[in-house]
Amino acid sequence: MEARRVILSEAKDPPEARRSFGLRPQDDTQVRQDPPYWTKIRDTFELIRFSHTIFALPFALASMLLAANGLPSLRIFLLIVGCMVLARTSAMAFNRYADAPFDATNPRTQDRHLPSGRLSRKYVLSLTLFSGLAFIGLTYLLNSLAFILSPLALLVVWFYSLTKRFTNYTQLFLGIALGISPIAAWIAVTGTIAWPAILLGLAVTFWVAGFDIFYATQDYQYDQASSLKSLVVKYGLARSLWMARLFHTLTLVSLASLTPFLPNPPIYLITCLIVGLLLGYEHSLVSADDLSRVNKAFFTLNGWVGMIYLVGMAVAIFS
Repeated sequence: MEARRVILSEAKDPPEARRSFGLRPQDDTQVRQDPPYWTKIRDTFELIRFSHTIFALPFALASMLLAANGLPSLRIFLLIVGCMVLARTSAMAFNRYADAPFDATNPRTQDRHLPSGRLSRKYVLSLTLFSGLAFIGLTYLLNSLAFILSPLALLVVWFYSLTKRFTNYTQLFLGIALGISPIAAWIAVTGTIAWPAILLGLAVTFWVAGFDIFYATQDYQYDQASSLKSLVVKYGLARSLWMARLFHTLTLVSLASLTPFLPNPPIYLITCLIVGLLLGYEHSLVSADDLSRVNKAFFTLNGWVGMIYLVGMAVAIFS
């Protein structure tokens, strides 16, 4: 590595020298130094979009509270959070690994960590496998059903990243990948599967599929040109946004169907009403003619949806 730096620094044509070593040309003559440890940690958190944990985690915790009819033991709580973080880390790392060739040619994503060279494919693949194995290991500490189903759960969350190559319903597959989280949390607490968990899983599935349609509008033209598939590509902007409205309506129906299982139905229904108002406002921000507020609709409002639902569920159980 040191010899490579010397040769590159002494070369009359640094870009040409960089090419000879298989490196990307740069505008200056400086070779990127290996990042310090803290920078790699930061890049890893950015790679897996750790902030997006606020989407699925609140619903998983709500399922946990409902399954335990209150708070479970601290041990179960920590194991559920650990499993959620590890499974999501593995899924996102695999997503970035699988999508790297597309990210490199998409103007919106070409500065991501793999196309830009900030992280290597080997590192991201290792992160995928290590997080997946650690996830399976944690499920062993929960119960036998959680452990038996853990490899299937990993396959589900990995599989989503491949779907844009062969099906237009990729948003629904993402919804399923996140929708299993409330079911998994219920299994972690009880060792069984029950209707409340399934209803909550359906709610998350349709909720995620709906807001991912918003996200997919950003790549509409690129996906068309690259023969990548999505509901937006198949149905166009206007009709796919109507599909998002349908999915979010189904979300509210699924959430409302949980009311009989709650000890305080009025509080829970008020929570569902607030969630519905947020989703309605979210849809008012985006239209086929104006996509300028997609990020607010996608990230900010949906982050509030999850947090408000978790708080409402907690109040409905403990009040």
